[in-house]
Amino acid sequence: MENKTVLVIEDNALNMKLVKSLLKIGNYRVLDAVDAETGIQMALDNPPDLILMDIQLPGMDGLSATRLIKGDAALKGIPIVALTSYAMQGDEEKALAAGCTGYIPKPIDTRAFLETIGSYF
Repeated sequence: MENKTVLVIEDNALNMKLVKSLLKIGNYRVLDAVDAETGIQMALDNPPDLILMDIQLPGMDGLSATRLIKGDAALKGIPIVALTSYAMQGDEEKALAAGCTGYIPKPIDTRAFLETIGSYF
């Protein structure tokens, strides 16, 4: 998706590298943040078309960050997809209840990732 911007909020360097590489293959513009606070500020400064949100982040967790973003009038329309290894029974429901549009468990299925991401636009 040319010209679409994806903000990736992920604290694990290897996961960030993989996700950014896949998104660049798909011609997405990528913004990245390693914690929720930085990601929220980046979204306010330059609203992306989609946010990929890790759930387990240092400081504020991804679900709290999602609730804050969804509570902001300027940002609430941005789809947020939980991208997490925190894949216990009921976690997908918690992510959706917090305001996430979708849920992608780690490890990421690299073959289906871009198609899955594209479905959120």
